[in-house]
Amino acid sequence: MLFLAPSRVQLQTLKRTGVVVMATRGVADLAITLSGKPVISSGPGGRSSRTGRVATVFGANGFLGRYLVSKLAREGTVVMVPFREEMKKRFLKVTGDLGVVNFIEFDLRNMESVEESIKNSDIVYNLIGRNYQTKLFNFYDVNVESTRRIAETCVKYNVDRFVQVSSHDASPDSPSEFLRTKFEAEQVARSIFPGTTIVRPSPMVGGEDKLVRKIISFPNIVVNSGAQRIRPVHVMDVAKALHKIGFDDSTVGQTYELFGQKEYSLDYIRRMCEYEARVAYSQLNVPKAPYAWITERLNKIIWWPVGCADEVERMTIDQKVDKSAATFADLGMVPDKLEDYLGQYVRPWTGNLFQDVAPDSIQERKREREFIHVAR
Repeated sequence: MLFLAPSRVQLQTLKRTGVVVMATRGVADLAITLSGKPVISSGPGGRSSRTGRVATVFGANGFLGRYLVSKLAREGTVVMVPFREEMKKRFLKVTGDLGVVNFIEFDLRNMESVEESIKNSDIVYNLIGRNYQTKLFNFYDVNVESTRRIAETCVKYNVDRFVQVSSHDASPDSPSEFLRTKFEAEQVARSIFPGTTIVRPSPMVGGEDKLVRKIISFPNIVVNSGAQRIRPVHVMDVAKALHKIGFDDSTVGQTYELFGQKEYSLDYIRRMCEYEARVAYSQLNVPKAPYAWITERLNKIIWWPVGCADEVERMTIDQKVDKSAATFADLGMVPDKLEDYLGQYVRPWTGNLFQDVAPDSIQERKREREFIHVAR
């Protein structure tokens, strides 16, 4: 005999009537998904519990994907992780309890492997993306064709939710091919799976980001003197929003723009990094045309990422926000400010003089250097 614990609504009713409900081990809650499938969650919540849901995360070993997998797995959602390279996905195993994070080798050109990744899932997240083109995959293949195949498979296996992660500034008339194909992918997803939820995150900052790491690296090459304006957002906020969207059926068919509270120029962010790390980060300003030409040639010769012409083009596009789209506020969230978390990501590169100095005494230490000299 299956015992079903009271639902949240029932619990609230019981509390109002003065009935005390004691939490017990192994409680279960029954929910019905959009497709009519029953989902039974068990446990008091947390890593060793089970939500009864199965989620597939394409692009799980990427920057955003690893945080989303952690959010899902830590509460007991079974996560299917399609992967291509063995050594780049192993760290995800420990983000969940035994049997929670499962790996499936796949290839976008092999529909059988795509179907194997999706057929048992309730929620599918598509985070596949690449900032540059390769010999095997161009922007259309990565952004549009992959979305088409994943969406068709979701329809075939009656998946409840499909969340398509796009990009800020995705537009059909963008000068960037990457942004044009991202927009086309949104249209393809909606035409195949009408209930697709579109998410457009801003440039993200985090432990493995490409925004801050480019600024603190040498040489930091920019165009237009770093005048590009963006609204950076913390990767943890985006991962939390994706997690909420996947479990909230009111987000079906919605488009979300997830951006930070303030707008900054790239040069201003560089100066913020300098202040936090107490180190001067120089930047090399180069003309757009020769920089694009050089990176495009190098991208076809060198196997590691060196950028491409389209990436240089994106460095000249100021971020614009779609005011008709939903935001963090519609999810009941307030994103963190860049000033609140930037310091923790540049702290490892703090200048040697200031490694053990409290922030309040840094200016005093600088003044002491003017008249105190230590000789060995």
